[in-house]
Amino acid sequence: MLAAGPAAILGGLTAAQSGGLRGFSDRVVHLLLPASCRRAPLPQGVLAHRTTQLSDRDVVAVAQPPRTVAARSIVDAAQWASSDEQARAIVAAAFQQRLVGGHDLHEVVDRMPRLRRRRLILATATDAAGGAHSCGELDFMRLVRRAGLPEPIRQKVRQDSAGRHRYLDAYFEEWQVHVEIDGGQHLDPAHAWADMKRQNDLWVEGDRVLRFPTWALRAHPDEVLAQLRAALRAAGWPG
Repeated sequence: MLAAGPAAILGGLTAAQSGGLRGFSDRVVHLLLPASCRRAPLPQGVLAHRTTQLSDRDVVAVAQPPRTVAARSIVDAAQWASSDEQARAIVAAAFQQRLVGGHDLHEVVDRMPRLRRRRLILATATDAAGGAHSCGELDFMRLVRRAGLPEPIRQKVRQDSAGRHRYLDAYFEEWQVHVEIDGGQHLDPAHAWADMKRQNDLWVEGDRVLRFPTWALRAHPDEVLAQLRAALRAAGWPG
């Protein structure tokens, strides 16, 4: 930042990580500068981005080093991401980790008419605000909509037999069909047993429970949809 000059602030993924975002290992230091700002050559590993849209509301009032606020940081991180998949993961993680919420990202996007990945960021933020907090859940929602199936409730709270709150990834409440999207953490034995106990509680109550690994949503979408349709029809969905 000293090399870039007094107008430079941390931006994008670097600012988001400084604000608490976890789970991303990008070692590039991202700086944000006004478009008219001149700067000296930067050290290796530092990347400067220029912008014409940077208001006081986009900058943390008191932060050292200076950085953009969470919503602006996430939007910039998503537009500067190396792939659409990484951009979606960043947005979903920000909601999951409670760094942003509601329409925070929409308000930032509305002020940035030339934003890269505009539609992707808005769609992901809308789904994440509605409760889909992982890329697997977002992929599942896209499949459901593309197939014309009824839309489930996301992250519905239920109580297990011990009275603890559990969050269901996707719940077709009218037909009592519950879908869990399993990421890599579900392969861990402790997680696996916790998942089994939760599933058993749901089965005892009468729900139909389907489980899909995240990779199957991309590799075998037709098989996933076929099983979901079969479960909904068996539960009384007219199709």
